[in-house]
Amino acid sequence: MAVPPPPNPVPVASEATSAAVPDWLNKGDNAWQMVSATLVGLQSVPGLVILYGSIVKKKWAVNSAFMALYAFAAVIICWVTWAYRMSFGDKLLPFWGKAGPALGQKFLIKQAILPETTQLYKNHTVETATATPLYPMASMVWFQGVFAAITLILLAGSVLGRMNFRAWMMFVPLWLTCSYTVGAFSVWGGGFLFHWGVMDYSGGYVIHLSSGIAGLTTAYWVGPRLTRDRERFPPNNVLLMLAGAGLLWMGWAGFNGGDPYTANIDSSMAVLNTNICAATSLLVWTWLDVIFFKKPSVIGAVQGMITGLVCITPAAGLVQGWAAIIMGILSGSIPWFTMMIVHKRWTLLQKIDDTLGVFHTHAVAGYLGGILTGFFAEPELCALFLPVTKSRGGVYGGSGGVQILKQLAGGAFIIGWNVVVTSVVCVVIGFVVPLRMPEEQLLIGDDAVHGEEAYALWGDGEKYDSTQHGFISDDIGHPQPSIGATQVV
Repeated sequence: MAVPPPPNPVPVASEATSAAVPDWLNKGDNAWQMVSATLVGLQSVPGLVILYGSIVKKKWAVNSAFMALYAFAAVIICWVTWAYRMSFGDKLLPFWGKAGPALGQKFLIKQAILPETTQLYKNHTVETATATPLYPMASMVWFQGVFAAITLILLAGSVLGRMNFRAWMMFVPLWLTCSYTVGAFSVWGGGFLFHWGVMDYSGGYVIHLSSGIAGLTTAYWVGPRLTRDRERFPPNNVLLMLAGAGLLWMGWAGFNGGDPYTANIDSSMAVLNTNICAATSLLVWTWLDVIFFKKPSVIGAVQGMITGLVCITPAAGLVQGWAAIIMGILSGSIPWFTMMIVHKRWTLLQKIDDTLGVFHTHAVAGYLGGILTGFFAEPELCALFLPVTKSRGGVYGGSGGVQILKQLAGGAFIIGWNVVVTSVVCVVIGFVVPLRMPEEQLLIGDDAVHGEEAYALWGDGEKYDSTQHGFISDDIGHPQPSIGATQVV
């Protein structure tokens, strides 16, 4: 007589050990890595899509949001087709990995490994073993892919309101391939800066410094917005802007908390420090606006929040809470000073139209954070994360002074590479399509570029027509904003 099967058999994928649950898999680490990746993805879609679509002038809402959305999709496809392995695969050059796909199941279901991360002493014995997280390559590829995507989206903030969308479609894969992959491999994937001991916990250099410098460089080559857009560029929806900013802030838990590649005590430190620094920076920026310009600016608060998040990123799991507060004070004041004072007095920065001030919020704050990491990195926390043993910040003596110099040099490499390569990319694209929209599109905005507008404000889907409605337009008749508290650059 046949034996009946058990009433509720356990699915193969849920068994303690099976083909879907190999011995090396840590379900907690895998779950946290996928959650972290999703949180970072939400920072872009919908976070920065909403933020960009709301912080710009009404006529550019659709175009700005769509630049972010398009970049996210394009980067993910390029990433799995060739760019992941250029960033985290086998070494081609000391600053670049070998291109290759990350699409086949044999590659994606095996245990994650970063093959060039074995750290050796000078006598060639192993100092720190190769990074082999306890989850599959598929989780690693997705996690690193959303980091690459947000970098391009942050860069886009410098050229909103005038870059030709067709040029942007070409720019995204070219810059990802020629610039981002170099920074990622050099600092994180086992390149020369990784083994030299440059500290970048979660992307202060790889993501923020590179996007800020590349954004400023791209803005130079694209050229400025229309004069009337530069003179008056009010947010079209401040409340939605705050919603996008909130998604950015909360998503940073995955941004910094996922970078140890495991759900451990260092990731907990990183998440707490991230929020301490961001909150401090937001308050300091707001206080400075009130003290000097008598008005608390909502845009200023968002900018201060962002600079705090950016500044703590290279240090998130490497510093103590008191250091995160100091970094927040500096990230809320130094980028404020460069944006509100230096920018208005430096002719070069005045000539380059950086739409959202990405240079200040990401390049200045990112480099500042990297340098401060060299000061405040705590030895015990460094030992939890870094491949170079006995690493420490300058305030802890020993080799800490050298670490500050390493941080300065590592940032200088990222700056130099991005200025040169971004310029080459822009010049090459310029031979194919114009980098800047034609004047007639710049005058009209979204309707001319996409045939779509963000808001139907004049009846049931009816577009605004000054000859019928008799209201002043978005560009004419409004009082000029007062010079003072933070405005969109």
